[in-house]
Amino acid sequence: MVHQDAIEISTERHGQMHDLTERVRSIVRDSGISTGTVNISNVGSTGSIGCIEYEDGLVGDLPVLLDRIIPPSRSYGHELAWHDGNGHSHLQATWLGQSLTLPITDGLPNLGTWQQVFHLECDVKRRSRTVVVTVMGE
Repeated sequence: MVHQDAIEISTERHGQMHDLTERVRSIVRDSGISTGTVNISNVGSTGSIGCIEYEDGLVGDLPVLLDRIIPPSRSYGHELAWHDGNGHSHLQATWLGQSLTLPITDGLPNLGTWQQVFHLECDVKRRSRTVVVTVMGE
């Protein structure tokens, strides 16, 4: 069986994170699937999906770390083509990944106590994001 739904997010700025855990759990519960997998995928090339302990320190640290590793101030080939200031956004999202697959056990995503699903906005502009959640199993 396959069930699919979407989560809509409005982002305001580069580095903004959203905790999607409860919305993903709700979609998995509504699917009626008790054993399988759930895939959470950002639609677009400048947003990222992952797992983290969603607490203020890490929520602040992750975007800062990404900006150190792939800084906004650098000149990227993407800038030469489009001049839109978000070459680093594409690279950051690609580096972290734009989707995540988790096991489903007893009708819920199998996450650790300190593990939450997040969306990270890597782009430099406000965005309306769609995150597609696909639940597969029995």
